[in-house]
Amino acid sequence: MGLDFGSKTVGVALSDPLFLAAEPLEIIRREHPSKLRRTYARIEEIITEKNVGKIILGNPLMPSGDEGERALLTAEFAEGLRRRTGLEVIMEDETLTTVEADEIMDERGIPKSEHKKYVDMIAAQLILDSYMNREKYGKQ
Repeated sequence: MGLDFGSKTVGVALSDPLFLAAEPLEIIRREHPSKLRRTYARIEEIITEKNVGKIILGNPLMPSGDEGERALLTAEFAEGLRRRTGLEVIMEDETLTTVEADEIMDERGIPKSEHKKYVDMIAAQLILDSYMNREKYGKQ
């Protein structure tokens, strides 16, 4: 499972059973940035429904590679996922995934006004694809 964690949404993507490709699944809407109970609950439901064995979580590093406030909040979220699910949570650099997701939607002819509906789950797909490619081919 790939996750793109944000203050208002969490994009979710899943790999196919052979770990060859990732597909966007859904966007979990968050009511408040500090409330995560429902978000964790939905992720746990997906894990059970889809037999997820590992979580790949986008790590929002700054362009310099340093961790900012967003990365620290994401690390706290990762720890909560580990505690609640018992699964391994791997942090994957998500630099420019939102930009790439916008480019993909432009290429597919999705109007800019619709991008917000899909950007987070496409970013989650890109995060998961990045991890799978690195594992498969040793790419950085």
